[in-house]
Amino acid sequence: MKIKLTDPASEPCILLIAQSDRYLQSLYPPESQHLESITALKMPNVLFIGGYFDNKLVACGAVKILNDDGCYGEIKRVFVSEHYRGRGFSKQIMANLEQHLINANVAMVRLETGIKQPKALALYRSLGYWVREPFGKYQPDPLSVFMEKQLS
Repeated sequence: MKIKLTDPASEPCILLIAQSDRYLQSLYPPESQHLESITALKMPNVLFIGGYFDNKLVACGAVKILNDDGCYGEIKRVFVSEHYRGRGFSKQIMANLEQHLINANVAMVRLETGIKQPKALALYRSLGYWVREPFGKYQPDPLSVFMEKQLS
């Protein structure tokens, strides 16, 4: 897989993000969905990357650099198209997002995911993330899991 900066407003991204939205909407009620809009993904404090296999966009992920609860990066929109899962693409996306934060001298990375996504939870735990309390704008939600990792 080749990873590169990608415009979240491009048609392939819009289609991939729509797949992600449908998946999450099938699992969680609206009040427990914390989906980042395409407009928000284009902000200057956000890095949005795409993962390409045979020149086809099959994965994506983003990280926002925030200062609302200390300085940290928040992982958003990590998603791999169903037919391409199980190949390590999400780990490659995460590694690139984390490296971006290291290069930007941001030492803390955080994320919110859901309790109905055991594979995502297992991925984040395998990458060294641990459970924490809600951060930034988030409120406690019984369907959410908040995690963080100290970057070296």
